[in-house]
Amino acid sequence: MKLVLASRNRHKIAEIERVLRASGIEAVTLLSLDDIGYRGDIEENGTTFEENAVIKARVPASLGYFAIADDSGLEVDALKGRPGVYSARYAGEPCDDAKNNAKLLKEMEAVPDGRRTARFVSVIAFIDPSDPTHPHLFRGECDGVMLREERGYDGFGYDPLFYLPSLGKTYAEITTEEKNGVSHRGQSMRLFASYLKTVLHG
Repeated sequence: MKLVLASRNRHKIAEIERVLRASGIEAVTLLSLDDIGYRGDIEENGTTFEENAVIKARVPASLGYFAIADDSGLEVDALKGRPGVYSARYAGEPCDDAKNNAKLLKEMEAVPDGRRTARFVSVIAFIDPSDPTHPHLFRGECDGVMLREERGYDGFGYDPLFYLPSLGKTYAEITTEEKNGVSHRGQSMRLFASYLKTVLHG
């Protein structure tokens, strides 16, 4: 099966490939929008992660491909769920991780340590091109705490600020294997992988 991820983000593509392989799924070739020659931009104008994931997945599905899309982001309780669906472009366009983190830290300056809880959310939408009106959705969440300064160098986005009390590390300090085991995207992808096996094997 050729499966198109409605993204150009190489981090996401590599992460999803690893989870699929770890789930024992070998008979799938994961392609990006660039791989299928799609050059346009997809307007993510949904108000939830679910809506945006479906909007993105419908693009390669409309071209006849089995399609998945991930919409993910950070929800901070003290900010009433912000940045949410605007996580990637929180500080404006073009997307800039450093500026997003700086804005978040500024907004949270007065938030006491006991109220800095947050979660990463990932929603995977899968669309079969033969049945495009019935997307399948898979949601994963990972709870953590927002730090006051960045720690670690291996992550991207808000990873250096997102602290996991259970591991005593930020997302940017843990190994790829640790991250896949606990992360929001790892959770949603494992749910998707279980479903994909039923699609592949009937």
